[in-house]
Order: sequence, then structure tokens, then C-alpha cells
Amino acid sequence: MATLSVGTTFQVERFADDVRLGLERPGQKELPSKYLYDAVGSALFEVISVLPEYGLTRAGDRLLRRHAEEMVEPVRTPVLVAELGSGSARNTRWLLQAAARRGTVTYCPIDISTAALAHAERELGRLEAVHVVGFEAEYLDGLETAVARREPGQSLLVLFLGSTIGNFDRPAGGAFLAEVRRLMASGDHLLLSTDLEKPEDVLRPAYDDPVGVTAAFNLNLLARINRELDGDFLLSRFRHLVRWDAPARRIEMHLCSLRRQTVRIGRADLTVTLEEGETIWTESSHKFRIREVEAIGEALGLAIEGQWVDREWPFAHTMFRLV
Repeated sequence: MATLSVGTTFQVERFADDVRLGLERPGQKELPSKYLYDAVGSALFEVISVLPEYGLTRAGDRLLRRHAEEMVEPVRTPVLVAELGSGSARNTRWLLQAAARRGTVTYCPIDISTAALAHAERELGRLEAVHVVGFEAEYLDGLETAVARREPGQSLLVLFLGSTIGNFDRPAGGAFLAEVRRLMASGDHLLLSTDLEKPEDVLRPAYDDPVGVTAAFNLNLLARINRELDGDFLLSRFRHLVRWDAPARRIEMHLCSLRRQTVRIGRADLTVTLEEGETIWTESSHKFRIREVEAIGEALGLAIEGQWVDREWPFAHTMFRLV
């Protein structure tokens, strides 16, 4: 039977610090997208992933279902599989099952959401030949802890699925992947997911669905601040706003203030005033070109061992190996 042990507990103080830093920024106020995923946010995202307008999750799942055996074929077992931002890990099942048919697998989901890690255990805890050891931590902290548990002769496969790399600005994403590469050894693998370019009229409904689930997901970030940081946001005074930045090839999610208002956040020791029409930027989702994905690997000294592209909703899984 697989087990789940949570390592470092994510501190509310870090949440408060990040909220203070983001809302005190001169010019554009921001909140880190990672805080969208508490228990409520994670549940709402599960609903988003099945909406007809949001094809990203289904595209990634189709590729994993069809090609999991090919993807893991070059990965040597026994293997430690570390997934950055695992979420529910529902789609990871196909890779783990394929790898487990070839040898022993230790799976380390890494997420700051306790609810997501618990969901991952429920999803994967009964898989044969898969031992689950979860870490409630930031991506790199969790990966470093997982790699420290690596046993002699065990290879490493890092999973960064769901096109989460798109939440980073492009230079920051490259710097982040360089840190991931630093923790890899020769022969280790990285499976990177990227959402590919598509028309604006396809992208906008994916992030602003007519049912309003994505709006609820975005507004829940303010509700989370109220719950955990003693904030007094009135959600009715904000609306979900989506922008498309064509030159940057980036969808942006914002929370737009409907009136001039002052908000207090007790545990962040913060009082902030928002003007009517002012926004808080909560998430970016950059879209990629295939050649751009290849260039990412080249810059890091990673060789491409395979690439799988969904044509229904342009999306790619790329398997890199550290040479």
C-alpha cells in the first residue's frame, strides 16, 4: 500500500508576506497565482478542467493516455518521479502505471495545497509498485527534498505538467528550469508540458467561461485572504477580468475593483486602497511555439527524447534528458 507523508508545512506568514509585497507594488498590484489553489480553488479548478471551453487539461490527458508507454520508455527504473505542482495528480496515473510495469516507482507529488496532496493520495495510493511520498512545499524546496531521498541506482524523472511553466514570465521560466536542471544528474529526465499558440477567440472563453466557474475560481483568492489572513474584501465589489496580450502571447487574469475602496488585511498588517477600475493581476498563462520549446532545452543542455502534440487543442508534452 502506498503512503503519503507531508514534509514542510506551508506557513501562513509566507502567504501574508507575498500578499503584502504584491498589493504594495507601485503601479500594477499583483497576487501570486499559486495561492489560487486552496481546497476551494482546487475543487473549482477540477470543474474548470471539464468545461467545454477549457481544452488544455483534456489535451494533456489525451496525450498521456495514448503515449504514456512511449514517454517512459527511455526512463531507467527504479525511478523517483517528482511532480512539481501535482494538483490532484489524476492524469499522472497513466505515466506511473506505465513506469511501474517496468520497475519500482517512488512518486513524490509536490504542492503547497494540502487538499491537492490528499487528493493525489486518493488517486494514486492503491497503484501497484508505486510508493507515494508527498511534500507540502514550494516547487524547488520540495524537489530538493525529494532528490535528497534518492537511492543509489535510482533515476529521476521530473514532471512539470499542465503547462504551469506558462504562469512564469518567459525569462523567469527559463531561470526556474535552470534550477530544476541543477538538481538533475546525467541521464535524468524532465517531462515539460506547454500550451501552444491558438486564436484569441479560442483562448478568451477558456479563461472566462460563460457559466462563471473561472470567475469564482479567481474571486476565491480574495475569499482565501479573508479566511486565512483576516481580510475584509467584499467580493461583490470585484469582477473577474481577462486580457490578451498579443505581443507577449499571454492570457492574463485580473480582479477589477468596481469602486474606490479600502481593504484591510489583519495578518499582513496591511491597509490598501484600490481605485475604481484598478486591477489586481492574479495569473498569467503564456502560450508557446514548438521551436520555442526546443530552444528551452537547448539553452539548458537538455536533449529532446520525444515530443507529443495534440492537434485538437494545440498542446505539447516534451521529454528532455540531461546529457
